[in-house]
Amino acid sequence: MTTDNALPTTNTAVAASIPHARGSLVAQSLVETGRLLRRWSRQQEVMTSTLVLPILLLLMFDLVLDRSLGISSGSKPIYGFVPMIAIAGAMYGAMGTGLSLYGERQSGLLRRFWVLPIHRSAGLLGRLLAECVRAAVVSLAVILLGLILGLRFAQGWPGFFGALAVPVLVIAGFTPLVILVGVSNIGDKVVQLFSIFVLIGMFFNSGFVPVQNYPDWLQPVVRAQPMSCAIEAMRGFIEGGPIATPLLQTLAWSLGLAAGFGALAVRGYRAAAES
Repeated sequence: MTTDNALPTTNTAVAASIPHARGSLVAQSLVETGRLLRRWSRQQEVMTSTLVLPILLLLMFDLVLDRSLGISSGSKPIYGFVPMIAIAGAMYGAMGTGLSLYGERQSGLLRRFWVLPIHRSAGLLGRLLAECVRAAVVSLAVILLGLILGLRFAQGWPGFFGALAVPVLVIAGFTPLVILVGVSNIGDKVVQLFSIFVLIGMFFNSGFVPVQNYPDWLQPVVRAQPMSCAIEAMRGFIEGGPIATPLLQTLAWSLGLAAGFGALAVRGYRAAAES
């Protein structure tokens, strides 16, 4: 009889603890997000890749290539440059934070966090949120500079916030891959590994020149690669045009990367913290 009466009490206690655990996870993730943002603000390499590099790239593209590409494409290149630099800047900035994650692994900081009485998922969720905030900051800086250089939003404020959200969507799918490499034994080479692919992607996308300017055999690759999908979604929010199709393609790329590398990133993070 005592056992039967104890069961509801136990179940009630477990059920009552679930919202508390969820609240703790959210609070601890936000604390980790704040810690990372404060730390990155003091790291020169992260600040350089997050703000300085995208701004310099946009200025260089606009000052050097604006006239020549404008004549060949028949449209204002700034409407392709801003989305391209915002996406590439968000991705390149993630490499710096991947290198920072490798440093935390080497210093033993991940292991010290792992043995603390906090939710095990807080570290990963906090890092993902911090990456999304950093991507939004990069995009905001690039868009504001673009406005100074002549960019105009035909869609008004909804287009502004929509364009700002696209790089965040991209980086949400890209971060698990960065975490996976950052916590591995080759994490110190994360910048070299990814910078090559990002730089190649910057010159083979629809923001650099229109897709029809590429060779016929290369056009399907350029059109389908994730940077082009995100660029076209941002361009639609900025100057009008198709939004749903490129946005859904960007979402598919983000979900695919997260699904493909998310579990591996969690496993690698746990192994790095326990080693």
